[in-house]
Amino acid sequence: MPIYEFRCAGCDSRFEKLCQLGESGENLKCPRCGAASPKRVMSSFRAAGRGVNNSGAGCSTCGSSDCSNCGH
Repeated sequence: MPIYEFRCAGCDSRFEKLCQLGESGENLKCPRCGAASPKRVMSSFRAAGRGVNNSGAGCSTCGSSDCSNCGH
């Protein structure tokens, strides 16, 4: 089951919910204010790959978070 992100029209909060594939949000309620039918929004994601420092600490050689800058 995918995790979808929803936005409440009542209080503008965003929340995630583990749902059935294709869930629209019609039967959901906002966990913050209780408003019905939050709207599903596009979620962003980050894919780790070659040349990207995933530790968040920066490169030990140059301090950059993008290892393609120095090749480490």
